[in-house]
Amino acid sequence: MMNNNHPFHMVNQSPWPLTSAFGAMIIMLGMIKWFHQHNQNLLLMGLMITMLTMIQWWRDIIREGTYQGMHTKLVTSGLRWGMILFIISEIFFFISFFWAFFHSSLTPTIDIGSIWPPKGILPFNPLQIPLLNTTILLSSGVTITWSHHSLMENNYNQTLQGLFFTVTMGIYFTMLQMYEYFQSPFTIADSIYGSSFFMATGFHGLHVIIGTMFLITCMLRHISLHFSSNHHFGFEAAAWYWHFVDVIWLFLYISIYWWGM
Repeated sequence: MMNNNHPFHMVNQSPWPLTSAFGAMIIMLGMIKWFHQHNQNLLLMGLMITMLTMIQWWRDIIREGTYQGMHTKLVTSGLRWGMILFIISEIFFFISFFWAFFHSSLTPTIDIGSIWPPKGILPFNPLQIPLLNTTILLSSGVTITWSHHSLMENNYNQTLQGLFFTVTMGIYFTMLQMYEYFQSPFTIADSIYGSSFFMATGFHGLHVIIGTMFLITCMLRHISLHFSSNHHFGFEAAAWYWHFVDVIWLFLYISIYWWGM
């Protein structure tokens, strides 16, 4: 940056956008093969390509921002706006699922017996695993906020403790949701209820897994002393993303589990 006359980051050529697109294509083809031929080999290969690309791409960004000084205040401001717009796009992504759910539940068609839930569907008890998962995610929102404030106060140990508790609760949430899916009395093929339930909660579960990976990366970076009180946008972005996951789950719990039963 000392050789430039501007505060912007001119990104070098990188193969990772191409390999990530290739990995996404392989995942799509692998899912089609899995659905029709019950063969997961292509899907696993696509996931492996995408995972390796993520590791290499994140490694390059960490080098640019932490060791090479590329992430100036102006660049960080642009990254913040990029993360904000990304979260807004994710909000509208989930709005489509809520729209489908309320459209079907408020005006159930004759095809499903004009009742909601449709006849033959036994919904989950919202006071059992769903309530426990709600408590877990709300608690994780507290611990990630505690960790963020500790980082701004240069408290290394409490930042690490808050991250560890948040990651643990994220993994616990995922395990409970997997257990709930295995115990489900209905499937994604059981009318619009099953489709809307598993699409909404499934994509939220995917976001929890991604957010947990994001926080694990931040925890490893914190252990490596990559963050300071005034230079920790990677941590801040992860915290924003995790709060977004918390809020979406609250709406899912209230609408699908509690109101829609």
